Amino acid sequence: MSDTHYYHGLAKSMMFTIILVSFAPLLCIVLIAGYQYSIVYEEKVEAHLRELVLKHDQSVASYLEEKVAEIQVLAEIIELGKLYDPASLQALHDALVRGHGSDFVDLGMVNSEGIQVAYAGPYKLQGVNYSEEEWFKAAKKRKVHVSDVGLGLRGVPHFTIALLLDEDGQEWVLRTTLDFIAFNKLVEDIRIGETGLAYIINRQAEFQTTPRRDMTAEVPFLRQMAVAMTERSGLVRGRAAMTVETNPATGRETIFVTSPIKNGDWIMVYQQDVADAMSDLNRSRNLALVVLLIGGISIAVMAYLMSKRMARKVARADAAKDIMNEQVIEAGKLASVGELAAGIAHEINNPVAIMVEEAGWIQDLLEEGLDEDDNEREVQRALNQIRTQGGRCKEITHKLLSFARKIDPTVKSVCLNELVLEIVQLSEQRAKYANVVIETSLGDSIPPVEASPSEMQQVFLNLVNNAIDAMDPGGGNLDIMTRVEDNTVMVSIADTGCGIPQANLSRIFDPFFTTKPVGKGTGLGLSIIYGIINKMDGTIAVNSAVDQGTKFTIRLPVAEGEDGGACDFKMNEHGAS
Repeated sequence: MSDTHYYHGLAKSMMFTIILVSFAPLLCIVLIAGYQYSIVYEEKVEAHLRELVLKHDQSVASYLEEKVAEIQVLAEIIELGKLYDPASLQALHDALVRGHGSDFVDLGMVNSEGIQVAYAGPYKLQGVNYSEEEWFKAAKKRKVHVSDVGLGLRGVPHFTIALLLDEDGQEWVLRTTLDFIAFNKLVEDIRIGETGLAYIINRQAEFQTTPRRDMTAEVPFLRQMAVAMTERSGLVRGRAAMTVETNPATGRETIFVTSPIKNGDWIMVYQQDVADAMSDLNRSRNLALVVLLIGGISIAVMAYLMSKRMARKVARADAAKDIMNEQVIEAGKLASVGELAAGIAHEINNPVAIMVEEAGWIQDLLEEGLDEDDNEREVQRALNQIRTQGGRCKEITHKLLSFARKIDPTVKSVCLNELVLEIVQLSEQRAKYANVVIETSLGDSIPPVEASPSEMQQVFLNLVNNAIDAMDPGGGNLDIMTRVEDNTVMVSIADTGCGIPQANLSRIFDPFFTTKPVGKGTGLGLSIIYGIINKMDGTIAVNSAVDQGTKFTIRLPVAEGEDGGACDFKMNEHGAS
């Protein structure tokens, strides 16, 4: 993965983390607070509607009870004979009108056959036969009866209060009709919001008051609701029932609050669309969603900007870290070159001494003269020897200079066998003076790996130098082996040195940790190796025992696309043992 993709992915990861950490609490608070607020608000609306209906229920009930009580008082304090006397009845009705306004529309006395024998009021109802009227039959059974609202003979809405009286075994019914308009206003004024309205129906869903709007289409639904309430005994005095139904006439969710009136013969109904009743809640919910949306957008923008900024800082920090690592590796490499210097000096010293000796021999031969004996051929041989030894010195210095070049971190396909042999050849002289025998066991079909050649040189040289140090001055064997295992190339470097104490094994890759004497090591070698191998997606492991030796095992993945094919390398050309 390229650096651009890595930092782009890092920025995305940080952005989503910031959004999650910042937005999640805000979302939880809004959801929890919104849920609690919704519950409280709905409970408050429900309690308010129940209270409203019960309050007007009591007003209507009190109105009817008051009118019935007044008629009963009249019947008790006035002699019955004056009630079926038209003049006396007219005087009584006039007194009621003066005391109660237009509440009592008329007043009549009906005999046991249902004939109205006396009447006082605006209509001509004297002598009307009420024997088949429901209110007349009900009054004879219950003694007091309040009828449903109907048009009757007068053709206008009204309802009747009928009171059964008894005189010497003869039954009379005192009846009066009440002003529907005054009664209707008790219910008509109940309104909340745009859709809230109240009305009274009987058990057959016949309207006892006039709703503010045409509700003809809702009558079948109201009839079903009234029947259902009756069947499940949902009509309890002093208790308002509340249901939420889909109103078939409007197709909207509607709240219905019902309460029984007149011993359950009437039902006060208050209905309001749910959306209208909960309009304040919906506005609050929409406001919360807007705040949540704005907050979310703000968090996302801030997260985007912060993640970009942090990614740039991380990129700069990584670049600085890479530069520092390269400098540390370079310093480690220079230290390794220093350790090689002594061995290289000895290796160069021998051919230089030969060349000096051969040059002196040539000078002696030239003083004798080339014509003497076989001097010319001997000079030619000495010159060839000087050329050979010079070439040897050139090869040694070339390898040293090649290794001492500045480390190039560029990753490419590398043949590890080749690198191992180069390091072995560079370290042969140092190993020789430390009495260390280097043996290699390199696999024949080692595929290339993706690595930086100069960095891998540093890895192998550090491990070889450490192994030689561990066996110096007593000497020992250094075995280097390469193998292919599970699509990885394995390189092991094992020595028979002093080994590493168990307590130090977990610390050997820590920076600046060393067991070497002061001035002999920086403690950065293994730390550098660990960083290089880790950067190349490889692993390094160590197995050591005191006085038995140490074995480092490096595993690097085979280069992609190589399919296990061996790299182009011939061991003989490198003088492998």
